[in-house]
Amino acid sequence: MENEAKKKIMLSGIQPSGDLHLGNYLGAVKNWGARADEFDCYYFMADLHTLTVRQNPAELRRRSLEQLAQYIACGLDPEKNTLFIQSHVHEHAELGWILNCYTMFGELSRMTQFKDKSAKNADNINGGLFTYPSLMAADILLYQADYVPVGEDQRQHCELTRDIAVRFNNIYGDVFKVPEAYIPKAGARVMGLGNPTAKMSKSDPNGCVFLMEKPEDIARKFKRAITDSDTERCVRFDPENKPGVSNLMNIYAAVTGKTLDEIEREFDGAGYGAFKPAVGDAVIETLRPIREEAQRLLADKAYLQQVYTEGAQKASFIARKTLRKVYKKVGLVEKPF
Repeated sequence: MENEAKKKIMLSGIQPSGDLHLGNYLGAVKNWGARADEFDCYYFMADLHTLTVRQNPAELRRRSLEQLAQYIACGLDPEKNTLFIQSHVHEHAELGWILNCYTMFGELSRMTQFKDKSAKNADNINGGLFTYPSLMAADILLYQADYVPVGEDQRQHCELTRDIAVRFNNIYGDVFKVPEAYIPKAGARVMGLGNPTAKMSKSDPNGCVFLMEKPEDIARKFKRAITDSDTERCVRFDPENKPGVSNLMNIYAAVTGKTLDEIEREFDGAGYGAFKPAVGDAVIETLRPIREEAQRLLADKAYLQQVYTEGAQKASFIARKTLRKVYKKVGLVEKPF
């Protein structure tokens, strides 16, 4: 228990607004399981964040449970990691409101994702879409997290979280630990199969490979993957001039453990016709045990309920201590219960 107390804290969450895909797995979830021995890890289904876009209620509930099952199937042992659903820990929403009052309008207006999502949801540019980085800051600061594993696209939000924590601490003393972004060197950015210049996204299902997808569908997507229009048609890593092939090489390297040089030698003279199916087959075999284990877990609803209940109880215990301290600092009367 003494060693457990000395562990650094790591926290992350993914919105259950769609099925988990290969980019989520290679860029984040794959690496999470291995960190449990080194860090005290908290991973959650960020269901409150999904509400900035209109959701089908039944689908959101289904995806939240499926995401939990996929987390476990990807190697997140509930005995070693705290797994929970964000909305089950009400301290997230409470601290989110308080941090809204310590986040500047100009800071929120500069968030790149707000601009992107506003363009995509022009008929629903709501207040939550604008202020959700404050809720994201609350997610992190509640647990006094040391590290937040994020992709490059989330680094801006992590920096804002640091700014909010420093601002609050400067006013009230040492309340929040200032977190650091934890960005893995390999597999951190998987691009779309249909558009290798854009990150793989569930918003482009034809260029996105989902963890629960059928093998034949995965194989078809890789056969149709965009490569390059150059005449040499060789498998060579050159992100600037050959983004499609380079993306496939990155994926192949991530699922096989081979280096880029080894991949170039393996497919020397073979061309794209042999390379693309090989990448697809490697991905299929990587995802097969995950899909099968997730399906098994989804059939055991009682077990999943036990996991998210125990996870929320542990998360709430930690979050409550931070929120109680914040309430006292800002002058709120202590709760009687």
